[in-house]
Amino acid sequence: MRFESAVRAWIAIDPDAAHRAELEALLEAGDEPALEARFGQALRFGTAGLRGALGAGSNRMNEVTVARAAMALLRWRPQASVVIGYDARHGSRRFAEVTAQVVAGSGGRPLLIDAVTPTPVLAFAVRDQQADLGVMVTASHNPPADNGYKVYRADGAQLIPPADREIEAEMDAVADDAIRPFLGVDQVLSGVTLDHRALIGRYLDAVVPGEAVGHPVVAYTPLHGVGADVFAAALERVGLEAHVVASQARPDPDFPTVAFPNPEEPGALDALLELATVQGADVALAHDPDADRLAMAVPTDRGWEALTGNELGALLADHRLATTRGQERLVVTTVVSSRLLAKLAAENGVRFEETLTGFKWVMRPAIETDLTFVFGYEEALGYAVNDLVRDKDGISAGLVALAAIERLRTMDLTPRQRLDELARHHGLHVSDQRTLVFDGPDASDRMAGVMNRIRTGGWSDVGGRAVVDTVDFADGSHDPGTDLLRFDLEDGSRIQIRPSGTEPKLKLYGEVVLAVAPHADVATTRDEGRVRCTELLAAAVDAIG
Repeated sequence: MRFESAVRAWIAIDPDAAHRAELEALLEAGDEPALEARFGQALRFGTAGLRGALGAGSNRMNEVTVARAAMALLRWRPQASVVIGYDARHGSRRFAEVTAQVVAGSGGRPLLIDAVTPTPVLAFAVRDQQADLGVMVTASHNPPADNGYKVYRADGAQLIPPADREIEAEMDAVADDAIRPFLGVDQVLSGVTLDHRALIGRYLDAVVPGEAVGHPVVAYTPLHGVGADVFAAALERVGLEAHVVASQARPDPDFPTVAFPNPEEPGALDALLELATVQGADVALAHDPDADRLAMAVPTDRGWEALTGNELGALLADHRLATTRGQERLVVTTVVSSRLLAKLAAENGVRFEETLTGFKWVMRPAIETDLTFVFGYEEALGYAVNDLVRDKDGISAGLVALAAIERLRTMDLTPRQRLDELARHHGLHVSDQRTLVFDGPDASDRMAGVMNRIRTGGWSDVGGRAVVDTVDFADGSHDPGTDLLRFDLEDGSRIQIRPSGTEPKLKLYGEVVLAVAPHADVATTRDEGRVRCTELLAAAVDAIG
């Protein structure tokens, strides 16, 4: 049987009795598809690390995979000091402990945070501790069955190529006997922990803005994640206390009240908006489970509306550009985010940079230039409002969002009214996305086949709109390149397609830009834009087949 030798070798090393029993049963049943799903390939570095389903096998998150990754880090950076954080997902603490044991046993210096921690606090801690590397054990907003392993360099930002490929090569070179002493070990090494309370205090000292936030009524949910206590402490520093969704207030790795713990998903904010209505809130805020993303909903004359990632990005950028000074400022977004930020930057005379998707790229211009980084974002609810945390940070972004609302209040404007003003001045930018999910062990190959088919055949039009320009970010003319296709259409709209770096999904991004007539109702124009964007994405999905 295929994979039998690999499975037997795994059974001999995996300390998890349930894993061993499961593999024995699969061998006895001759279930080759199930074994291929676990051993047909190994987890690979995607967005700065590993992410996948929990379970036994090289294509799963487990102690063996984590120990191999930790040892690879020390082979890649001998004697490194490594700050290690973890969220409340299944296995997270154990994976963090295994990482600490491997780092210490491999000649490095582990600094294990002694309690669950939001991802932005770990990113801050890398520079705070002057560490060589950081590891965050989290799967962010993925389903409950997943976990992940995110790696940061000494500059506090996520890994970028070729570091990820180099670490992968080191993982492949780690022998079972090298990690065997660290598997199934219960004790945690003494003298290597960081006090999370002191660390969070320093983080808040750094990121809490010295701006007025007024006294808004705030509704909030951490979506069963680890952001609640840190955000409460941040709010306390600015004189606020939020009404928190009770059923989602404490960490729970099963995320029992939501189908999918991602604030972008339909239904994920239902409980929050119910609470906001009951409390008469001025704003509703949500973090994803590791608190690196921020969602915001606002009351309008149509009821509560959740802002898109691009809409919140525009509001935060508008605020940061209005409250900072100088021509040497920098704002950054990604190629799949709205084109509105470029227009705001030009209007304010500041540098605009467009990067590949992912915050490992968004923060590079902040690190590699002498300009003053004032804002960066990606449309998937990721925002950086300073250069102190070199990753997306839903906590500090939440504070700046409140400051932005207070500033608009003094101008007798609501967030939606300010967005309407921007639309009248720069055009109404309406964006949306669709996700095509690929199941099975050959998901990556099938996604690659779709992308290759589109490249080979090309698109002359999308939904009857002629394609006037096609950009292939993998054709060698972009440095760095990436697997992304962009189609610019005759009416100014745009479709982009790329495989996800962390999940078996093909992601489609659409943007429609409409002029707003001088006396037109922006809400009506927005409705028209949403319909056109939906139709555009549907046409692109149909073209994929």
